[in-house]
Amino acid sequence: MDKNQGYAILKAVMLENGRGFALGHHPTAPSPYVTWACYDDKNGQRQYEWGHYGNDLAAMEKDFSDRVKDYQRLYHVGIVQTEAPGLYKYYSTQRPVDIGTFPKPPHNAPDEIVNYDQRIPVEGGAFLAWGHLTYTKPLTPREASDYELRPAPDNPDRPRPIAQQMKEAARLADAGRDKQTPKKKAPDRGDR
Repeated sequence: MDKNQGYAILKAVMLENGRGFALGHHPTAPSPYVTWACYDDKNGQRQYEWGHYGNDLAAMEKDFSDRVKDYQRLYHVGIVQTEAPGLYKYYSTQRPVDIGTFPKPPHNAPDEIVNYDQRIPVEGGAFLAWGHLTYTKPLTPREASDYELRPAPDNPDRPRPIAQQMKEAARLADAGRDKQTPKKKAPDRGDR
């Protein structure tokens, strides 16, 4: 992810009108967390402005969320892209990765390009691929489809499987449950 004034951008949301918001962290700054309004200039460089600074991550995450929701409510725009830390992996399913076979968006060149010796099963045998690329920001669905790239299922912007979401919800419910309230006895059905 990007950095601005020494703050590493933890996440960013870009909206339909080209505007967006970002949450940043700088561990040694007097106020280690910040939310900014942002946009990409005519050269594709991300510009940050109107910072709200704070010391509490939870409060700043709420500020980030509130700023996005308020802007959406005022200007009636939807979210186009959500960026988060981590690498975004895309598989080349139709051909080996070579010149002209992958997108090169401005300021989002591939971090890694790997060609396999042959077309091999990937992601536990879910499909076959000739190679993969990793990016620091996600590709748009159009960029991926134009080059016949398939996103990895564990990319940060991909939804988690419903079974994983349900386990997390159950864990949170158990953590929030009053210790005095007895847990219902039910048969263990294991991982389905």
